[in-house]
Amino acid sequence: MPINTGNFGELLEPGLRVVYGDAYNDYQEEYSRVFDVKTSSQANEEDLSITGFGPTVVKSEGGSVSYDIAYQGYKKTYTHVTYGLGFIVTREMVEDDLYRKIVAMPQALAKSVRDSVELLAANIFNNGFTGNDQSDGKDLFDTSRPLVGGGTWQNKPTTAADLSVTSLEQAFIDIADYVNDRGLKIFAQPKTLIVPKEEAWQAQIILNSMQMPGTTNNDINPARNVFPGGVVVMHWLTDTNAWFIKTDVPNGLTFFWRRKPEFTRDNDFDSENAKFKTTYRCSVGSTDPRGCYGNSGSS
Repeated sequence: MPINTGNFGELLEPGLRVVYGDAYNDYQEEYSRVFDVKTSSQANEEDLSITGFGPTVVKSEGGSVSYDIAYQGYKKTYTHVTYGLGFIVTREMVEDDLYRKIVAMPQALAKSVRDSVELLAANIFNNGFTGNDQSDGKDLFDTSRPLVGGGTWQNKPTTAADLSVTSLEQAFIDIADYVNDRGLKIFAQPKTLIVPKEEAWQAQIILNSMQMPGTTNNDINPARNVFPGGVVVMHWLTDTNAWFIKTDVPNGLTFFWRRKPEFTRDNDFDSENAKFKTTYRCSVGSTDPRGCYGNSGSS
């Protein structure tokens, strides 16, 4: 149904002091501080892992060297999805709108796009403990991820805990235990701390206190300034005490733009209604779960 003079009769009459609700401030873009944003030129993107070799073994005097093989690992597919939204306005409504609010409504479409993109990205974390959509058959965050060459590893703690110096220390220990698919240790470093708005102050206390936060001890605070990427507060996270870490492992959290948002307008010849719409194509996910670490919090 088009927006017409019957829907917005008040906008046709003089005397309104202000028309509000369409000019709120927006949060600064958050998803691009957490995800590696890439451009795609095809219908979908596929990432494939391969393993190296296992540890060396003893060679006896005069004996033959042992030979190993590499394995094809997990494949991650990003299928781009098209999103869109639009609205229709009668010509009469455009002509008679005294406050020029209707012609400015394409800005509201842009707002819808910004919000939707942030939610798409945040849902990777919101569903990270229950999504079961990773190429290894596990959730994004799991305590028993299968290695291609045998064995397991974890990118969430065995016991969930709210954000604190102690739980952050455990996260650093767990990340230091990351291995490749043949069980060999890798040098993975925490890069960015990602928290919901409810943990924003706690994160600042933990990371910026000169001495150990929350105690009367004079110990230095080992958590101070440990994240080169800083803290990102994602306002579309739904769990109030879950928190996450982006590591420096490549091919982790990825956001693909197949087509960035396009805003177009057209007129219907018979009705003279104006049509406004926006569409875009994208996909989001994680290829290598070593690129992140998640803690669901204690409650």
